[in-house]
Amino acid sequence: MKRIAIFASGSGSNAENIAHYFKSNPEVEISIILSNKKDAFVLERANKLNIPSQSFTRNDFYESNAIIDLLKNKKIDLIVLAGFLWLVPGSLIKAYPNAIVNIHPALLPNYGGKGMYGMNVHNAVIANKDKESGITIHIVNEKYDDGETILQAKCQIEENDTAEDLANKIHDLEYEHFPRAVENYLNHILD
Repeated sequence: MKRIAIFASGSGSNAENIAHYFKSNPEVEISIILSNKKDAFVLERANKLNIPSQSFTRNDFYESNAIIDLLKNKKIDLIVLAGFLWLVPGSLIKAYPNAIVNIHPALLPNYGGKGMYGMNVHNAVIANKDKESGITIHIVNEKYDDGETILQAKCQIEENDTAEDLANKIHDLEYEHFPRAVENYLNHILD
């Protein structure tokens, strides 16, 4: 059994999509969903999916080994960041080397870094009049949006597209590619 922990800060649509993707796979389990916000909608989604979940504090994440201990106790093989906004501390990266995956709503290295998430990214892309955007799924290191790329998928931006139009295109790419990329990477690191 391969065990995944998902970290999310918001609504958790990608977390739910990944959970549905692996639901019928007897070799993979979404063991826990964690959030840095105790009122994040992702925790309600986890409850409806019958996946254990909990929130944690900044102190739990940065000043103690509480999260690492929890993950080790659950025998987690891979951590998936699905709309998780905090920078991952070095201690967690050392505990899970090359075993933390993130998704970013742009074609990195463009539009990455602190503060570049969600609509902030889409507004910047539209303001720059880019002709394409996309998603980047990457390994997490100690810098925002800096780790090795696992997969990129692109979409075209039409002349009249708004940031909301682009967000919808990006969500479609996320739903299509993120679960399969997680599965491929999980198989790769555990072979």
